[in-house]
Amino acid sequence: MIQKSIAAPDVKLMLDINGIIQEASLSDTFAGEHPDDWVGRPWVDTVRPSDGIHLELMLEDARSLGVSAFRQVVQRLPSGVEAHIEYTTIQLGKDRGLLAVGKNLRAVTELQNRLVEAQQALERDYWKLREVETRYRLLFNSSNEAVIILDARGLSVLELNPAAAQALGLPTPKPRSTGTGKFLETLLVEDRETFANMLRQVRERGKAPGILLRLGEDRQPWLARASLMSSAANEVFLVQLSPSGMPTTLYQGGSQVIPTEDLLERGPDAFVVIDDQGAILRANRAFLDMVQMGSETSLLGKPLGRWLGRPGADLTVLLANVLRLGAVRLFSTTLHGEHGTEVEVEISATGNTATNPAYIGVFLRDIGRRLSTEGQAGGVAQWLDFLTKQVGKTTLRKLVDDTVEVVERHYILAALELAGSNRTVAAELLGLSRQSLYVKLNRYGLEDDKAEPKR
Repeated sequence: MIQKSIAAPDVKLMLDINGIIQEASLSDTFAGEHPDDWVGRPWVDTVRPSDGIHLELMLEDARSLGVSAFRQVVQRLPSGVEAHIEYTTIQLGKDRGLLAVGKNLRAVTELQNRLVEAQQALERDYWKLREVETRYRLLFNSSNEAVIILDARGLSVLELNPAAAQALGLPTPKPRSTGTGKFLETLLVEDRETFANMLRQVRERGKAPGILLRLGEDRQPWLARASLMSSAANEVFLVQLSPSGMPTTLYQGGSQVIPTEDLLERGPDAFVVIDDQGAILRANRAFLDMVQMGSETSLLGKPLGRWLGRPGADLTVLLANVLRLGAVRLFSTTLHGEHGTEVEVEISATGNTATNPAYIGVFLRDIGRRLSTEGQAGGVAQWLDFLTKQVGKTTLRKLVDDTVEVVERHYILAALELAGSNRTVAAELLGLSRQSLYVKLNRYGLEDDKAEPKR
């Protein structure tokens, strides 16, 4: 016995010679439907009206040829649900009528719909990609900032925008070219290792502080920042270059060149140049000592607020006042070093222009020793002035406690002086018991009756 694998039809209809349904059965695909409701109805009344002509052609072909071609119609099931069915009609004999068998095309229809949707999605993605590429090309070429894309393996120049080509005197390679020249060859020998170290940090940590490079024919200083990106072919470095704003000679008076840069570098007060976002572009030796950093390169591109007493708040206030007023004077805060030191500083700052400055010069002076001298100099008024300067550097509760301590010490000393150092009389003057006065004398270190307030 040979077993044949025949796909069972989903719909079977027994029709008379005129196409009236005599019997009907449905497969389990249409569970819950009642095909007996079709019995006695013309077949064409059970399909979508526009498909009636297809049924007429199948009935005519079956009556004349014995079997009809396959045709797809939308069959309305007894429940009202519509299904795509592919029918063929067979003549059983002149007296036995016709047999119509149909296959549900739901799976095929779903696949076709998915294919159409996938093709449309691919087309939309393609045009979106083209639009993004066009925007990238316009932004890349119109940017005033010099931008260079380097191959991550050989550091050859893959692309650079017109601003970079004009500033550095490099040829502009065509997009998707294999690269032109080695970027390292355009650098000074002493800058190559620094640049390579920056790229190494970017690859290992994802970011690195900016560095100063001397570029172009005139070897002007540029601040270089890099980031690592993945492309279709391989990884690339995106290098952004901006003028550092710090020429070697800042002023030339008459025929004599004044070495302003050297004077600022060797100055006893800390000096920093930041951009309008607070990122450090230049720092002298005194500032490096205050923040306990070994080299200027290690802090370039980092925000100045990282080392100020109130991270974020101090820098925001400083920038807002410089942008609004053009300059800031006697701004007190604390400078934190990398290894835990704290220095009380007084800040003065000014922009390179009166309004909307692009660069801001910041002077920071260590006033810790001066505060110490003032604190030891005397009275309550000076102490309260000193405590007032601590607003923002410590909590309100601590300020109140310190103020109470200063006032209590002052009046205890005054009472002892009035009482001729007689502690019993002093306690009575203060409205304290003798034991309470001893406790406060011990707390404030006034056992010798002559102690001065301590910080």
